Amino acid sequence: MPNDPTERRVVVTGVPRRTPRPGHQRPRTEIDEQTTLGHTYVRSLMRSQLRAALAVFAVLVLLVGPLPLVFAAMPDGAGLEWALLGFGVYPPLVLLALRHVRRAERNEQDLVRLVEDR
Repeated sequence: MPNDPTERRVVVTGVPRRTPRPGHQRPRTEIDEQTTLGHTYVRSLMRSQLRAALAVFAVLVLLVGPLPLVFAAMPDGAGLEWALLGFGVYPPLVLLALRHVRRAERNEQDLVRLVEDR
């Protein structure tokens, strides 16, 4: 009797191939929910960004720090100060800034790759 309402159709499915591990969350979720592991990811990014910033700051101090001594040693009224600033200081500052931006973006991309790969 195919029309019998008490007869039920049985559906057979296979075992799920990808079962999430209990207690394991995706890294993005852990960052969003501020778990201990998510906090570790964020602190790692902050540390790498701080290292990059301190390296740029050290180069900046070495580049700009001795300028008052150089200016004091130059003869007055020669106009060499502006030439030194325009051609000797500002181009390296621009290159330093570009390098820092690239490094900061690379640090962020590394974190994104780490979070997305898991």
